[in-house]
Amino acid sequence: MRVTIYAVGKLKAGPERELSARYIDRFKKAGAARGLNFNRIVEITESRATDAATRKREEYEALEKQLPDDCVLLVLDEHGSTMSSRRFADTLAGWADIGRRDLAVAIGGADGHDDSLLDKADKVLSFGKLTWPHQIVRILLAEQLYRAATILTGHPYHRD
Repeated sequence: MRVTIYAVGKLKAGPERELSARYIDRFKKAGAARGLNFNRIVEITESRATDAATRKREEYEALEKQLPDDCVLLVLDEHGSTMSSRRFADTLAGWADIGRRDLAVAIGGADGHDDSLLDKADKVLSFGKLTWPHQIVRILLAEQLYRAATILTGHPYHRD
C-alpha cells in the first residue's frame, strides 16, 4: 500500500523538517518489508481567506483534487478517536491486507478540516486532546508510521 501524506501548509527547513525526514526514511526501509511503501508528501497551500469556514473549504477543495481514487483516507483531527500504536499498526496492516492500493493521511491547517473531508474519511484519528502545531504533527505521524512498521515486522524498536 502506498502511503502519501497530504499536509496543509509548508514545513520550512530546520530541525522539525530534519526529524520528520529521519522518521520517514526509517519508515521507507522498515515499511517496505510489510508492503507499506512511502510515496510522498503533498503540501497544500494554506488559504488566505478571511474567515475560518472559507479557509477550511478552500483547503479541502485543494486537497480533495490531489487524492487518489479509491484511497483509504485517514484524517488527523483533534476530535478523532485515539488508539494505541499497536492498534494503529494493525489498522494499517488490515487496510493493506484487503488490497487497498493507496493510503492518504491528511493533516489540516490551523483551522482544522472541513466537514466534507471528515465525512469522507475511513478513519478520523487524534493524537490526543491537546492541540499540536502542524510541524509537530508531521513528526508525530512520521514516527508513528515508522513505529507501526517496526511492530508489524517484529523489530524491537517498539516495546509494550
